[in-house]
Amino acid sequence: MRTRKASMHKKPFLPEKICPVCQRPFQWRRKWRLNWEAVRYCSHACQKRRATAIDAHQAVMIKENRHD
Repeated sequence: MRTRKASMHKKPFLPEKICPVCQRPFQWRRKWRLNWEAVRYCSHACQKRRATAIDAHQAVMIKENRHD
């Protein structure tokens, strides 16, 4: 019977990016291998939060530009 080492699959040389929403680093994943350059967010949750923040900012800008 073979035994496995706990650190057998360490991958210390994977590229990293910083998520612009949560400011946490995230590493390359195999599912992103074809579009790593286009990946900006670490998760769907951060992607949704970013879209919500942009919408809120645009609403504020619209209100500020109105002169009633």
